[in-house]
Amino acid sequence: MFRDREDAARRLIERLSQWRGQRPLILAIPRGAVPMGRLLAEALGGELDVVLTHKLGAPGEPELAIGSVAEDGALYLNPAVVMALGIGEGYIEAERERQLTRLRERRRALSRPPADPAGRNAVVVDDGIATGATLRLALRWVKARGPRYLVAAVPVGAPESCAQLEPLADEVICLETPSHFLAIGQFYERFEQVSDEEVAAALAPKRRPE
Repeated sequence: MFRDREDAARRLIERLSQWRGQRPLILAIPRGAVPMGRLLAEALGGELDVVLTHKLGAPGEPELAIGSVAEDGALYLNPAVVMALGIGEGYIEAERERQLTRLRERRRALSRPPADPAGRNAVVVDDGIATGATLRLALRWVKARGPRYLVAAVPVGAPESCAQLEPLADEVICLETPSHFLAIGQFYERFEQVSDEEVAAALAPKRRPE
């Protein structure tokens, strides 16, 4: 469906063209969406930053999200998954603290405070959503800070997950919502891991030609 993240970003830019020249705040979810966010910011004349949230993995299944946590400690849980797996509060709190520590380490490594979305047109971008737990919390985090207009933008997502974003943003862009959704990577020809070094490079200020 997409050649790679660059191809996905180019297609998102077409849908976001109305923000060109209005200096939108592009908030990418690390790590995969950060290089995409750089392309969006450059094409739209916007500012790039990250919104730090991370999923909480299920016991023995770290890729299965039972919820997510933001860098300020805000927590989102999927009660249906938590109940179905019989996950106790002790595990949830331990997983929350583990992921929160990782987020705070990542913020320190960035050596920059989070950008303030208050009063700005903000676009939160991810490279795809399965359960959507991370993106939902990211949208809640941004919305609580009073953006002028909030957009959620993803190339591909499970239909029910994209639908659950609707109350959390002024506009939701899901380019593709395939009914048979197993994992985000199945919709990319190339879906390599994005390294911390690539994230740092994408976030580094671009030098102007001398």
